Order: sequence, then structure tokens, then C-alpha cells
Amino acid sequence: MTETNTAEQARAVIKEYVDACNEGDVSRLRAIFHEQAVMSGYMMDDFLIGSAEPFFQAVASPPPEAPPNPGNYKGEITEVDVAGEIATITLKEVGFMGLNFTNYFHLVKVDDTWLIVSKTFNSEM
Repeated sequence: MTETNTAEQARAVIKEYVDACNEGDVSRLRAIFHEQAVMSGYMMDDFLIGSAEPFFQAVASPPPEAPPNPGNYKGEITEVDVAGEIATITLKEVGFMGLNFTNYFHLVKVDDTWLIVSKTFNSEM
């Protein structure tokens, strides 16, 4: 497999992430995260670290003050770096639950499937 195809496969996972977030589809999100994935970063001034479960719950039941995503949410992949069976992808999000995010994803190819193993994020108004 060429490096370009490998990068496109990893990029497709993050495209699926954007589509699933836009639709609020937690089952699709769970399918692209490794079961032991970790998330860490800043939600405004609060530092968060742990499993992806709180993120899944927020997508499933957004807080009342968060506007719905459809039509307001955009995600743009700005960087992709692949080295063999690992990848780092940067995603800029605008309008996700009313906030903007910079996300750094780490993916690993496990049993011929690319999965997100970590997400580090920073939010802004």
C-alpha cells in the first residue's frame, strides 16, 4: 500500500469523526475510537483528562446551552502525518456545541483498522 493510500485511510477516520459529531451519532464515534482511548485538554479554563466516555455522553446529550450542530459545525483537517502504522492528524473545528476547537488526534492501525487512541484539544469561544 502506498503512503498516500495509508494517509487517506487515516484521514477518513477523522472525516468520519466530523460527520458523526455533526449528526450526534455516538455509535459511529465509538466505532472509530479504541476502547482504551484517552482524551485530554482544555474546555475553556478547565483541564480535563480521562477516557472518551464523557465526550460520548456530551455528544449524546449536549448541554441545554449548547446550540445544535447541523449547519453551524465545520471541521477542517489541517495536517496529516503518517509513519508506518501510526498517524497524527490536526483538526480545526468551528461551532461544535457553540465552541471552536483545535484537536490533535493520534491514530494507530490495529488489525488493519485505523483507530483513534488519543485526542488532545483546546477550546475557544
